Amino acid sequence: MTTLPDRPNTALLVVDVQNGVMKEAHDRAAVLANIVALVDKARTSGVPVVWVQHTSEELPRGSAVWEYVPELVPGPAEPVVHKEYGDSFEDTDLESVLSSGGVGRLVVAGAQTDACIRSTLHGAFARGYDATLVADAHTTEDLSAYGAPGPGEVIAHTNLYWQFQTAPGRTAGTVKTGDVDFASV
Repeated sequence: MTTLPDRPNTALLVVDVQNGVMKEAHDRAAVLANIVALVDKARTSGVPVVWVQHTSEELPRGSAVWEYVPELVPGPAEPVVHKEYGDSFEDTDLESVLSSGGVGRLVVAGAQTDACIRSTLHGAFARGYDATLVADAHTTEDLSAYGAPGPGEVIAHTNLYWQFQTAPGRTAGTVKTGDVDFASV
């Protein structure tokens, strides 16, 4: 279990599911449907949903590409964490948002697999959080023109190595959307 004292709660972390990020995303419709299902399940279970929104030169704050996709709308009481780096903890208020809710376990979904998802998972784990990646609720765009593997391979590889991630006192792993049980994650 988490190495963070007095932090028994779980939160769903939805990372960068923004118009510009998702425009060319691999398996976009299926991944979005899974994230919508996760958000619904978290809300029904009383589990906090924390939204992360990236700002960059390609995603200028307030622009249409910066906005969350229309299928996903943060609730009025759900925090939105604004970031400028891959790791959602880096130079943001994510840690204070999670600590104020007693959160020590994260269920992670969103985009992009090979950038912000990986960075955030590692950032969470290194900071003492248990971190579960929802295997069918993260995606990336095709960057093979730049020498990267195809997006399906990137997703499969990330699921493979995160499934076996270990560290003292913390848990990691993957789970499919239909198998997410916020009480036992």
